[in-house]
Amino acid sequence: MLPAGAEPTAANLLISRGLRAFGDGLVSILLPAYLATLGFDAFEIGTLSTATLAGSAVLTLAVGIVAHRFSRRALLTAAAVLMIATGVVFAVVHDFWPLLLIAFVGTLNPSSGDVSVFLPLEHAQLAQSVTDRDRTALFARYSLIGSLAGAVGALAAGAPDFLRDAIGLEMKQALQAAFLFYASLGLAAVLLYRRLPSDAPDAGKVSAQPLRRSRSIVLTLAALFSLDAFAGGFVVQSLLALWLFQRFGLSLAATGAIFFWTGVLSAASYLVAVRISQQIGLINTMVFTHLSSSLCLVLIPFMPSVAPAIALLLIRSALSQMDVPTRTSYVMAVVTPEERAAAVSITTVPRSLAAAASPVLAGALLGVSSFGWPLIIAGGLKIIYDLLLLATSRNVRPPEEHGGRRNDMSVGHDRTGNYARVSWWR
Repeated sequence: MLPAGAEPTAANLLISRGLRAFGDGLVSILLPAYLATLGFDAFEIGTLSTATLAGSAVLTLAVGIVAHRFSRRALLTAAAVLMIATGVVFAVVHDFWPLLLIAFVGTLNPSSGDVSVFLPLEHAQLAQSVTDRDRTALFARYSLIGSLAGAVGALAAGAPDFLRDAIGLEMKQALQAAFLFYASLGLAAVLLYRRLPSDAPDAGKVSAQPLRRSRSIVLTLAALFSLDAFAGGFVVQSLLALWLFQRFGLSLAATGAIFFWTGVLSAASYLVAVRISQQIGLINTMVFTHLSSSLCLVLIPFMPSVAPAIALLLIRSALSQMDVPTRTSYVMAVVTPEERAAAVSITTVPRSLAAAASPVLAGALLGVSSFGWPLIIAGGLKIIYDLLLLATSRNVRPPEEHGGRRNDMSVGHDRTGNYARVSWWR
């Protein structure tokens, strides 16, 4: 499972990622169905989705500010306890305003990716548990496990239908049981995090620091990633599932099966991304695969029936997530080791805030039309992001050029002499 150079503690983080991803995949499909069962409309569902992402951004920012002062084990354990509380309270509270507050302070994730407070903590820990040469491979495994587990979680979203038919359990009760199961996954994560060392594995080698030398690079990337995230917020998995319910009348089981296969394809793409990035560089891998997937997203609403729409959705899934491990490795490569925790936080928080702004807009659009305007808007904005990322990457310099330590993965010259991609150090 682990690259040859990875430390054993990385295994616990990969397992916990899988557990959390299973829970995210499950509730991202069930959340709109559960909220609809409680009597909420599309706009209210979009508002709750916005609250979950906005709350994650605020909490991630707070953790990023103090991460260099506290044990990551303690912070991860506290986040897992919050996950337990979120699942339990969501299962027993049914009014909109209390749910809005819980969505904001809790760990629910309406998207198919990890946008929670766990992300910067686990990324920083993983980056220090592996050699620079194996970093992209480890992050690919991290993303692979997350996507596969999330896909299985989405497939499990058909369980409430099964429970209703098999034992006569009311749909509302079956959905409440799913949120309690989500809480139990948080308990399992607590047990895994408790097995981590009290300090980061590299505590004696690299001390975490806030951003200094790499500030301009990270802020530029944060702005670009935020545009991509704002676009992605229009098509978070919960709202995409809601669109499928509205447009084609799909059941929970059918929708879960679709997202299972999108997750499987995304997972396979992570491993392919590693090989592609070794040949053409991280930036080129990020841009050209993502650009193709964005074109598919724009075309989906124009499909006349469910079959071609799902085909395009599957093609998009095979391409759209190749930028996840490469993006993470790119950020780790262009900052100094001491700034990695802060860099992940600074690039993650604006993304979460930007992603939080658009679900409520998507919900409003879905409330007045089932055509799929959120998909078109998302695809168009993502295309703009891809082109801007390709253009601005030429000005990036490796960390050793501004006083940092030299990494095996560093920014290298392309044929024109520009710093257009991150490649293997030669």
